[in-house]
Amino acid sequence: MTWTTLISADELAQVIDHCLVVDCRYDLANPKAGAHAYAQGHIPSAVFVDMDTQLSAAKTGRNGRHPMLPAESVRALLESIGLTDDLQLVVYDVGGTASGRLWWMARWVGHAKVAVLDGGLKAWERARFPVSTEPGRVRPAGKLSVRPALAKLVDVGTVEATARGQRSQQVVIDARAADRYRGENETIDPIAGHIPGSLNRPWSQNLREDGRYKPAPALRAEFDALLAGHAPATVINSCGSGVSACNNLLAMAHAGLDGAALYGGSWSEWCSDPTRPVATGPQP
Repeated sequence: MTWTTLISADELAQVIDHCLVVDCRYDLANPKAGAHAYAQGHIPSAVFVDMDTQLSAAKTGRNGRHPMLPAESVRALLESIGLTDDLQLVVYDVGGTASGRLWWMARWVGHAKVAVLDGGLKAWERARFPVSTEPGRVRPAGKLSVRPALAKLVDVGTVEATARGQRSQQVVIDARAADRYRGENETIDPIAGHIPGSLNRPWSQNLREDGRYKPAPALRAEFDALLAGHAPATVINSCGSGVSACNNLLAMAHAGLDGAALYGGSWSEWCSDPTRPVATGPQP
């Protein structure tokens, strides 16, 4: 079987020996927390990948907090941890955002067999499956064919044209919490607010209380209501730095709403240029 959006803890337990499992836990307030948590206990065979040093490009001060790597660098990273064309990739975390980023990146380089562990490590532990403190399974370097992208990335120029009304068919969805979107509470970026014209869909609304994703029909109904007739292919997903936006992209894909794009730089890139317009208050 192939999983392309979500995989449950029970399903992973049955096929784990035939998967490459990646732990990508991350804490924005403490960049070393993910590696420390991995050392304290992880899913057996899982390898750790770091958000700042492996899943992001170098920062320039104008390209956001977690700049997207070039596609060839993403492919090289996945090959270095043993991914091959026919191997199922499973990624997990504990909060629901970092895993979506790696899921999106794998799809961006054409790897369809990638899924997020639904509910993350907590779901695995609730099901009473084992955790380990031993190093993850070291695989020989893999080889990934160059394949058409299964995900779309847009640059700041495209988003700016959308915000200025020059691409009226497109719509931006901001995955940040509502208070940050409205500009009422900003402790991370130097400027508060949102991209003009963007809609707000906090990524946490995709999850149930136990951290698992809502059922696909429920997600589809909620996104359909938000989009109000906009086709998924016209959607650009944004957030603070291109990480939690991938949670919305995963939720849309799970709901059958494929074709949306990611704005990799997101708000942290957008607000680095004072000439770009900024909006505050509730969504239009």
